[in-house]
Amino acid sequence: MSATRSEQWSRLESDSAFDVVVVGGGVNGIGVYRDLAMQGLRVLLVEREDFASGCSAAPSRMIHGGLRYLENGEFDLVRESLRERDLLLANAPHMVRPMPTLIPISSVFSGLMNGAASFLGRSGKPANRGALPIKLGLSLYDWVTRKRRVMPRHRFNSGRDTRRRWPDLTPEARFSAVYYDAWISHPERLCIEMLRDVARDHSQAVALNYAEIASAGTGYEVRCTRTGARRPVQARAIVNATGAWLDSTAESLGKPAGERMVSGTKGSHLIIDNAALHAALDGHLVYFENADGRICIVFPYLGHVLAGSTDIRVAEARKVRCEADELDYILASLRLVFPAIPVSPDEVVFSYSGIRPLPKSDHDFTGRISRGHLVRRLPGTSPQFCMVGGKWTTFRAFAEQTADAVLAELGHARLCDTAGRKIGGGAEFPASAADVANRLAERFGIDAPRAAHLADHYGYQAFDVMAFCAGQGDDAPLAPGLPHSTAEVDWLIANEFVETVSDIVLRRTSLAITGRISADIIMRIAERLAKARGLTAEQIARQTAALTETLSDYHGVTPEVLEQRNHKRREKCA
Repeated sequence: MSATRSEQWSRLESDSAFDVVVVGGGVNGIGVYRDLAMQGLRVLLVEREDFASGCSAAPSRMIHGGLRYLENGEFDLVRESLRERDLLLANAPHMVRPMPTLIPISSVFSGLMNGAASFLGRSGKPANRGALPIKLGLSLYDWVTRKRRVMPRHRFNSGRDTRRRWPDLTPEARFSAVYYDAWISHPERLCIEMLRDVARDHSQAVALNYAEIASAGTGYEVRCTRTGARRPVQARAIVNATGAWLDSTAESLGKPAGERMVSGTKGSHLIIDNAALHAALDGHLVYFENADGRICIVFPYLGHVLAGSTDIRVAEARKVRCEADELDYILASLRLVFPAIPVSPDEVVFSYSGIRPLPKSDHDFTGRISRGHLVRRLPGTSPQFCMVGGKWTTFRAFAEQTADAVLAELGHARLCDTAGRKIGGGAEFPASAADVANRLAERFGIDAPRAAHLADHYGYQAFDVMAFCAGQGDDAPLAPGLPHSTAEVDWLIANEFVETVSDIVLRRTSLAITGRISADIIMRIAERLAKARGLTAEQIARQTAALTETLSDYHGVTPEVLEQRNHKRREKCA
């Protein structure tokens, strides 16, 4: 057990009475935990796996206003999303950055009636969007942000200009439009940074990963799934932030079985190592329609290309993976938009999938289901506030809405607002990551790739990370050619709620998602964790086996691929 976890568990044992217990450690749960802690309440956060390991680790990585939501008439959601996008650009500039977005357009008037069809209650797929409805939508985008504009207005390109700038784009594009949204580099890390902020500033709050909560008599019982330790707790209110598992969690905490609140859809994404496709994007996200009317995306991501996504109804909440037919679907969509660039399944270095916890809906076309959010109060000795729906971009606003409902229930006044609160390494962040990297290189005498990596992963907190690494006396790379160092892994283990090797590989670093993880690197990380925690050879073998199985079963990275990467790295270094 880590020192951080021991401290958190000790706080729980010394005082088991809480104002609020938040169940679910994804971005929404962490957001409301952070908000309530800032109001001076004693809050307990309980997550049964690792923090941000469910749907919060499987988003499109777009931070956006939701251009297509306009067709559904969700103007308030678009307005809220654009406001939250701009707040994240200001509060987490080290991870949330502007992204120019390209829309290929093949017609002029098609799709004009999409919005009208939605208003009339039709639930089928919308028609192909032409230049005129896209122009109207982008004009609304610009109008909503007119008083606080932080990014350029949209622009339209002629066919000639489109082909000159993006020569590999489908020749069916008669025009194109470019507008700006944003993207997030490391969503799981942003969640951890919010938790670290709370731990630093609000000692009355307790956050536990790998823990479960269940009803017990007139109260509740928390069980540590790592050690089996149990502790009864009391709460004046419960926040259910378990996303796709909302209904089953509500029942386990005392709600009678009844009508479901959440209707999930599965979304899968691919990370592709294809230099030609990366170059063809020219730094832009391409936002386009697949043959079935689904909106798909492709954009440069951490040196590779991210492409997605699917949108498939699921009957029950469960851990999911990108299936073979989904991979084929996404690759086929790329052939529509960049027909001259071959993309092979062998170039997929990582895949991921998650269940979107959408409000229950009977729409035939999943794209019509609202991405909005609401709070539903369930009565009880400890009333339960269920967070229904939501999306990554709006987590802060959703957390604020939920926190306000809880504060009203408890008769506690709001003490501060979260809208202007910087997150983690976003505090004191200068105009660009390059500035941070240059200062790091000058202060610590490190090379440019190492400095750029630290600035990208940690923002302004990179100075603390590098000071720790320099103090260790050996800041050697974890493996030749990697920007991560062994001392950096030690810092993560000591400071970021790490309990398993999987936490480091899948969520505290970008090693897995960028295709750089290998069998050798897994063993080196495992050795650092074993040394720091005094784990036995058997314990660490179980952890590495669990990680290898997860990579193979849920991310398309088989043991054979891990070994192949070993050989490639050794050959490169020979």
